[in-house]
Amino acid sequence: MKIALLNDTHFGARNDSPAFLEYFMRFYNEIFFPYLKENNITTLIHLGDVVDRRKFINFKTAHTFRQDFMHRLYKEGIDTHIILGNHDTYYKNTNEVNAINELCTTYDGIKEPWIYDKAVTKNFGGTDICLIPWICDDNYEHSINEIETSKAQIALGHLEIKGFEMHSGHMNMQGLDKSMFHRFEKVLSGHFHKKSDDGQIFYLGSQYELTWSDYNDPKHFHIWDTDTRELTAIRNPLTIHDKLFYNDRETNYDDYDITPHIEKHLKIIVVNKTNPEMLDRLLDRFYKVNMHELKIIEDYSDLDAGNVSDDIVENTQDTMTILSKYVEDLDTTLDKPRLINIQRQLYKEAQDLEI
Repeated sequence: MKIALLNDTHFGARNDSPAFLEYFMRFYNEIFFPYLKENNITTLIHLGDVVDRRKFINFKTAHTFRQDFMHRLYKEGIDTHIILGNHDTYYKNTNEVNAINELCTTYDGIKEPWIYDKAVTKNFGGTDICLIPWICDDNYEHSINEIETSKAQIALGHLEIKGFEMHSGHMNMQGLDKSMFHRFEKVLSGHFHKKSDDGQIFYLGSQYELTWSDYNDPKHFHIWDTDTRELTAIRNPLTIHDKLFYNDRETNYDDYDITPHIEKHLKIIVVNKTNPEMLDRLLDRFYKVNMHELKIIEDYSDLDAGNVSDDIVENTQDTMTILSKYVEDLDTTLDKPRLINIQRQLYKEAQDLEI
């Protein structure tokens, strides 16, 4: 039996951005649903963070999610199972009030059996799988007991485990210890958007780009085969973040094809600008087409193009890198990893605020 795996889909991301919602739906319409149909895959397990914000979602996003995602799963006969993530729940200490129950259930008051707010072991195609939603105060004891006593060799969840990359350059030092999952053959998890593994625990990473931290980071959804125990990553070639290193010593931008950059969040990094009028003409062409966002960075005009690495540019723009380094350099006895984790959560909440 082959099971499709999704995680961290974050419907409503970037303040319910219409551009990101359209980008997400391109993935489902052009890649995900056609793949399931072509390969006759009829079971989906979602590993949490279906929606982006735990407090609210706007009506347009909710409508698209219900009609073009959930209803399509129903129409195409996909047996769907959703493990709750931390972004799906309203409160931080309990999974009881959550977006999936509110958006997807009927009015009979019966909790849907395919929505998992507590850890449970279920059988899929003859294979027991331990399903572990976001662990909080309310379900902690139950979750740990299920992890320790489940007969399953495979675990799927929305887990925060120490020692894995959350996104490029940022390690997580909070949460559960790896040793808690020693009895499982494999653990597949959502939560961190950077794809990584240690041979036993696999963070699948997000299916598509959500922030600039995802730029140039290959994205996939996954297929799990219960018979062979093989995990197959299916590449998503669609991107929404892009960079153009402007160097008019090497390129005539009057003849430059801007088509690949259209409908993207684009950063133009000016490395060499010997002809300001040419740059103005290029920018004018971009302003006349459909760009989701256009930023011009002109801090590198005195450097050679070959010496401007992508890391240099990204580090100057990555607020979390600056904040984390500030904490790391502090002369303090406080728990720095915990401070960085709190800082990251506050920064994410600030990004989600409506302005």
